Amino acid sequence: MSHTHWKLLAPGEQPPTIAGVHPLVAQLLYNRGISEPSQVELFLSADKRLEADPFLLPDMHQAVSRTYQALLSGEKIAVYGDFDADGITATALMVQGLSALGGRAMPYIPHRLYEGYGLKVAALEKLRKQGVSLVITVDTGITAFTEVEKAQRMGMDIIITDHHLPLSFLPPAKVVVNPKRSDSVYPFAELAGVGVAFKLLQALLKGSGREELINRALDLVALGTVTDMSPLVGENRYWVKCGLELLNSTQRLGLQEMMRYARLKPGNIDAESISWILGPRLNAAGRLDNATTSYQLLLTQNPQEASSLASELEEKNAERQRLTSELLNRAREKIIAAGVDLPLLMAVGEDYPPGVMGLVAGRLAEEFYRPVILFRTGHEVCRGSGRSIPEFDLMAALKNCRDLLSKFGGHTRAAGFSLPTENLPHLQQRLFNLAQDQLADLDLRPHIDIDAEVPLPIFAGETFEKTQQLAPFGCGNPLPTFVSRRVAVVDQHQIGSQGEHLGLKLRQEGIVWDAIGFRLGNFFQEITPYVDIVYNLEKHQWNGEERLRLNLLDFAPTD
Repeated sequence: MSHTHWKLLAPGEQPPTIAGVHPLVAQLLYNRGISEPSQVELFLSADKRLEADPFLLPDMHQAVSRTYQALLSGEKIAVYGDFDADGITATALMVQGLSALGGRAMPYIPHRLYEGYGLKVAALEKLRKQGVSLVITVDTGITAFTEVEKAQRMGMDIIITDHHLPLSFLPPAKVVVNPKRSDSVYPFAELAGVGVAFKLLQALLKGSGREELINRALDLVALGTVTDMSPLVGENRYWVKCGLELLNSTQRLGLQEMMRYARLKPGNIDAESISWILGPRLNAAGRLDNATTSYQLLLTQNPQEASSLASELEEKNAERQRLTSELLNRAREKIIAAGVDLPLLMAVGEDYPPGVMGLVAGRLAEEFYRPVILFRTGHEVCRGSGRSIPEFDLMAALKNCRDLLSKFGGHTRAAGFSLPTENLPHLQQRLFNLAQDQLADLDLRPHIDIDAEVPLPIFAGETFEKTQQLAPFGCGNPLPTFVSRRVAVVDQHQIGSQGEHLGLKLRQEGIVWDAIGFRLGNFFQEITPYVDIVYNLEKHQWNGEERLRLNLLDFAPTD
């Protein structure tokens, strides 16, 4: 029996034959809702035609007008960001862009531990004392009602640019640019925070003949978009494709040094390199301390400073990994003790490191396939971070509990919030009831979407390279996933210090393949002489030689 639900996409449905397109590539496109020849050409080209007019975004005309007023009159502008990679890249992009236009722009990124997410009155007061009269938010602000009101009473204008889900009404800011506004006519709502900031920069430069200044920022857009797990379709696809080209020949000294420390070779950087290597390092500073380190790394022009900052991020990332591992073990013990078959899993602690709570909740949600919320309790205030599964909308649940919360925000599957500690038992009970109502009758096992059933030897030729036309892969455009039946197991072994991974040699029609199953080591005893396998394919360097390897997602004994 398989360990997950295997869901073959479009079973029995034949995609249309498209001239010049490999049949398996046509199947992959069809599975992603792309079948018209014009759609196919546009998706595979992933060119500038995917971009939309920035002035279709709500309030964009007002945003440009107020920003130019500030630029022309020499006002001091603060770019108020967030401490994750999306917010950091958006802050860097906006400060760099405004400065190139002659603006007096300064960054402000709150401290995760001491200030928390979002606009803070104390920070705005400090900025006002420094002479700031215009604040442009990036990746934040859409629920900052009280803070915006107080800022305006202090004589500051606020331009909100954000991509998080708005509530039923908007903050009373001068401008609110958000593609998820209910009145938005923008054709693509799934921009990251850095994407929305980029659209403002585009609008500011539109018609100025300074196209090169816009495009030079696409490396930052790619970093923030991929790390924030925004879908790599539409406009995002074009930006990430261009951004990866810039990253592979980056002139940013800090990124050069970060890649050197991480042993990433320019020319080999893809979206997965951002997801697993660059993004976590950019995030590490804000998770543990002050995200300014990552911000400075993106913009520094000093070689010594670049090396020092990259070294600091490397150390912080190692510390982040240690804290994540420790909290994962502690929270898992509590969840197992309470019962993993509950519809909603929760763990509470006074000393949970806030910077890694979301990461750990995500790991546990993946492991147990349940929504997971971790709470850090204080004497007066409690903070929570949750990660969910497709069957449970976490933001909708929090909206249902807004009377108990001080603040909340996020997406359907990832959200954070704070509340008075005295409200915690009531919140836990209400969230549990909501999850029970929605999930009680469902078979909660993760499922794997499979693009096609194929024999392994199909990849012995050029077929794999053909499938790479769909890159960059990521959220919304996942790595192609295949199932192959009755594959012979030639060799098997456990990998890792605790045998947590599974290594296999597999044979079909005389061809032997290497396969690795990350986190499948516990199923070592279930391997039989012949297995059905679900997998992705990846290029793997071994002894200086590049070869294809199967990334095993699941297996089952062949019937």
